[in-house]
Amino acid sequence: MREDECKIVNGNLKACPIDNTFKIIGKKFTVHIIRNMTKLGQGRFNEFLESIEGINPKTLSARLREMEKNGIIEKRVSPGTPVKIVYYMTKKGLALEPVLEAMAAYSMQYCAKDIFKDGKPKILKEIYSKPK
Repeated sequence: MREDECKIVNGNLKACPIDNTFKIIGKKFTVHIIRNMTKLGQGRFNEFLESIEGINPKTLSARLREMEKNGIIEKRVSPGTPVKIVYYMTKKGLALEPVLEAMAAYSMQYCAKDIFKDGKPKILKEIYSKPK
């Protein structure tokens, strides 16, 4: 949907809401960071670096800064030696979890042959589970 198409539907819009959400989460690796934080409980730089295929330190740093600027995550620094930095999802960031779950559910139902070895559709709980 083009931005002007959104405005035709509702003259009060400044921008298309779908486009706006995509501006926030559409950059490469951003959804992977959100996925890892919400589904795998990760929050440390090296955890992301080791678990997100193809990401490099420079790109990871840039995405974390952008996400923090957008209010999706917050960074907490613990004093000490060495300094410990942990990233946490904010309320605004956690609100994106159902968006990612819907994206995953779509692929798991309609593109199962592309993502599962057995080619059979699956449900979200079979794939992701939060650490205990």
